[in-house]
Amino acid sequence: MVELDEVGLGAAFGVMLPHLDERARRVVAGSLARALGRGGVAFVARTSGLSRSTVTTAVNEVDAGVEVSDRVRRPGAGRKRHIDKDPNLLLELDALVYPDTRGDPMSPLRWTLKSTRELSDTLRAKGFEIGPSLVGELLRAMGFSLQGTSKQNEGSQHVDRDGQFHYLNDTATAYLDAGQPVISVDTKKKELVGDYANRGREWQPAGEPVRVGVHDFPDPEMGKAVPYGVYDLANNEGWVSVGDHGDTAAFAVESIRTWWTTMGSERFPQATRLMITADAGGSNGYRVRMWKTELAKLAADTGLEITVCHYPPGTSKWNKIEHRLFSHITMNWRGRPLTTYRTVVELIAATTTRTGLRVRAARDRGYYPTGIKITDRQLATVPLARHDWHGDWNYTITPPPTE
Repeated sequence: MVELDEVGLGAAFGVMLPHLDERARRVVAGSLARALGRGGVAFVARTSGLSRSTVTTAVNEVDAGVEVSDRVRRPGAGRKRHIDKDPNLLLELDALVYPDTRGDPMSPLRWTLKSTRELSDTLRAKGFEIGPSLVGELLRAMGFSLQGTSKQNEGSQHVDRDGQFHYLNDTATAYLDAGQPVISVDTKKKELVGDYANRGREWQPAGEPVRVGVHDFPDPEMGKAVPYGVYDLANNEGWVSVGDHGDTAAFAVESIRTWWTTMGSERFPQATRLMITADAGGSNGYRVRMWKTELAKLAADTGLEITVCHYPPGTSKWNKIEHRLFSHITMNWRGRPLTTYRTVVELIAATTTRTGLRVRAARDRGYYPTGIKITDRQLATVPLARHDWHGDWNYTITPPPTE
């Protein structure tokens, strides 16, 4: 008869137990302890690493008869789930997460951070035994996840929104097919110039981040950089004028003028017309009188017939310049403090993409005062022809006739 020794049996248990579920371990341990007879419980406990109480329970289960079953734990074993002990727990948690519609509108969590710790503290105050980690598990089981806000609500939608998009696209396509320039224009977000933090991260030696000021109070001597961009749809090129004064219509049109003299006239030497796509608001908005009077000056200076098509109100994110130029500039200078205007200009000019985007930039030191009023008489002198389709959004400014 083969005798079992503790070393050999311990090695056997070390191989078997990791592959067995809880029920199978009890069956093996109980059967072996019963077969060994007197002292079997202690012997199996020493060699398997199981507690004596577990082995004793296993022996009792074997003595009572073990049937084939898919159940792992014996009936009644294991800690009861919190939601089994108190079915109202999920209802209370759901009401706290949605106080406006399913809970108490006066809930203390309506105006505070709904973190797992805050939720668990509130539930404990209601008599539930629950911690932050279990709150997180229950929220995930209920279909919740950590999310930020999503910019999708564009406000009230104009009844002719889609029609304007079609009109703008058809007009731009006709211009491009005819070899005439089409540009998308807008003002990028104003940026603090100086020793300030800039969103984003870039690779730096470990433990050596770029040090910037603690506070973001604007320096009155440096002011804010005002980047106004012009994006050439046909050539995938951009121009950005970086001003340091107000974002006015005069500054916007001067930026377009600089693009034309610096880049546009070279790209389109035979051009007779120019199409501009712009947002409905801001310095280049369709209601801004100075925008139209300054464009009339530009048409007279360049000899170009200028057609402007505005995006419908509330749809500025569809402007081509936003995702074809401005987004790449933001990525290029992420994590870098914009310490000087030269830094701003050089980072903009260094922006490229794999699709071939090229950008030029320069600082505009001009002074563009705000608050200038354009009278009805001045506006009436603008040679502006409104289009049949939404003449407020679509219009053409003609240059004076040549002699």
